[in-house]
Amino acid sequence: MPSSPTSSLNYLNDLIINNNYSSSSNSQDLMMSNNSTSDEDHHQSIVILDERKQRRMLSNRESARRSRMRKQRHLDELQAQVIRLRNENNCLIDKLNQVSETQDSVLKENSKLKEEASDLRQLVCELKSNKNNNNSFPREFEDN
Repeated sequence: MPSSPTSSLNYLNDLIINNNYSSSSNSQDLMMSNNSTSDEDHHQSIVILDERKQRRMLSNRESARRSRMRKQRHLDELQAQVIRLRNENNCLIDKLNQVSETQDSVLKENSKLKEEASDLRQLVCELKSNKNNNNSFPREFEDN
């Protein structure tokens, strides 16, 4: 006998048409039995498809949940990185300000020292000049 429900029905119809069954009640019983088997097969197919659909839906939900968790973990890592980089940036700004202040004070001191050096050079020149002229002291060294 053929295996699929449709081919089984065709086979039974051929038997009935060819009068291979003597009693019509026997053929009706067989067709009803075959129809109930066909209905059961159809119901079984629907149940299997529903189970697959449910498994697929659960699998998709779990996959979406994992994806959301990965996304949240990545977002948390990025937020932590932002905080770390802001702190690092603030430290670098503080160091830059300190170096800038140090540079300003060094430049002021350098300018002051250059002025003192210039004054001392001028004094040395005056001393040399006065030594050659009468051995007198410059006005800065005279007693009043």
